[in-house]
Amino acid sequence: MARSIKHDLHSTQQQPAGLESSDPVENVHVDKKTVDKLAEGLLSHYLPDLQNSKRALQELTQNQLILLDTLDQEVTKFRECNTLLDLNSLFTEAKVYHSKLVNIRRDMIMLHEKTTKLKKRALKLQQQKQKEALEKEQQREKELERERQLIAKPAKRT
Repeated sequence: MARSIKHDLHSTQQQPAGLESSDPVENVHVDKKTVDKLAEGLLSHYLPDLQNSKRALQELTQNQLILLDTLDQEVTKFRECNTLLDLNSLFTEAKVYHSKLVNIRRDMIMLHEKTTKLKKRALKLQQQKQKEALEKEQQREKELERERQLIAKPAKRT
């Protein structure tokens, strides 16, 4: 922009025919009104474009902020969706473990019932063996008693 202003100023200045463009200009006195008019003309020429550019940049900046907010909301939605997917997988996993626990509980109840039946059976068998052992002992005692009675006894002297 500074270059174009310099170029415009350079082109608006009329150089005398005898001066070459490469010669430096020294001690040039320019009227203040001329400078003011040139500045006013320059501003009037470039200011509307600059203001339009400024408005366009502000609008772009505002649109970028809106896009960033929208993008942030979308990212939040995706995170929530991922969280829901994680929750769904957790619930599925919880169902699987719950069914495993139910199966283990059922198996434990069945094993408890079997052990209870086995304990009862073992107790009955033990009682039966004790009864048989008692009967054998009684039978043995009867046989011993019978043998004693069969053994000849010396007669008593009277």
